[in-house]
Amino acid sequence: MHRCRPPDAVVWPQNVEQVSLLAKACYSRGAPIIPFGTGTGLEGGVSAVQGGVCFNLTQMDQISELNAEDFTVAVEPGVTRKALNSYLRGSGLWFPVDPGADASLCGMAATSASGTNAVRYGTMRQNVLNLQVVLPDGRVLHTAGRSRRPRKSAAGYHLTGLFVGSEGTLGLITQATLRLHGTPEATVAAVCAFPSVQAAVDSTVQVLQTGIPIARIEFLDDVMVAACNRHSGLSYAELPTLFLEFHGTENSVEEQVQATGEIVQSNGGSDFVWSREQEARSQLWAARHNAWYAALALRPGRKGYSTDVCVPISRLPAILLETKKDLLESKLTGPIVGHVGDGNFHCLLIFDPEDPEESRRVAEFTKRLVRRALAMDGTCTGEHGIGLGKRQFLREEVDEVALSTMQQIKAALDPKNLMNPGKVL
Repeated sequence: MHRCRPPDAVVWPQNVEQVSLLAKACYSRGAPIIPFGTGTGLEGGVSAVQGGVCFNLTQMDQISELNAEDFTVAVEPGVTRKALNSYLRGSGLWFPVDPGADASLCGMAATSASGTNAVRYGTMRQNVLNLQVVLPDGRVLHTAGRSRRPRKSAAGYHLTGLFVGSEGTLGLITQATLRLHGTPEATVAAVCAFPSVQAAVDSTVQVLQTGIPIARIEFLDDVMVAACNRHSGLSYAELPTLFLEFHGTENSVEEQVQATGEIVQSNGGSDFVWSREQEARSQLWAARHNAWYAALALRPGRKGYSTDVCVPISRLPAILLETKKDLLESKLTGPIVGHVGDGNFHCLLIFDPEDPEESRRVAEFTKRLVRRALAMDGTCTGEHGIGLGKRQFLREEVDEVALSTMQQIKAALDPKNLMNPGKVL
């Protein structure tokens, strides 16, 4: 959705010392700095709107300080989530935050990414313990202290939390110390269709209320299920559907599946099918992760724009029904998929960017969707971030005092406004 704006130069630092020296050089000359991990963000976060120097951090790809007994590991920005989990194979540990794309872990910290596992394991905010950050003037900051990795701390301001979600506007993240989790003994995946969106959401709320430690609970509307059936060769009922996953011991997942089955049945759920087999589980989640491509296949040759909002779970049925009605009235193709356990959903809009009328309808729909979420006490973005695309909505979401505080923090850390200028604020 956001056109490429190339930088004036690209540098490939090999270590934090080189990042620091390059940042000092840019700072002394007033050159903008644009951090780049894998470029998988969706709101124009790596676009060099004022030119400057792109810091491509992909060659800083070291994994260090694995402490299996403490469930921690340190990674550089060139390390992706898949690379980390491959490295951890055999250790009995894994890193569960999964935004879909094989993104840079430091980039995921910068955008406060989450994904399908967040309902149980949390987002990047809950899984980052410490950050090494190069500030705009080249100074190196350790947000929780050098080499510190306690599971909790009440010492001073929470600087780590400040930089998680800062989208490259406050500094360059050159190392992240992450919280790891034990690999579950058993995993079961399930799928269930419902007569209505309300029934699917009611089931989700009841599963959470009963304390079932669900690992994933994903919602697909009827249009999205039909697209996945066609794209992935599946035959699910083309109704509002939940994809679920359970983690635990052999006995505990059996109990979780049984309890969840009773809940979905009480809400009119049908075709509750579950499987322990790796192949069946992989097929289910491959279909979910390929939802973007399945949506694009609905209109071959067109482009896609994915936008996300997040609301309190109780407001999810209302906003989903209003959004589907809006899509029909706007004559837009927009399958819906969401992390229903968090109240977060995505609308995958498929359109022709060369058609100014359709592009206008997409832009107007997006504004209505975000303002609908804000009116329901939600947020303009659950996980994509602000970037270029949602700056105006951030101003509508927070009050003047909050916005002013953000601006003061930005000015204190980046007085020359060189770090990823034009983003967020």
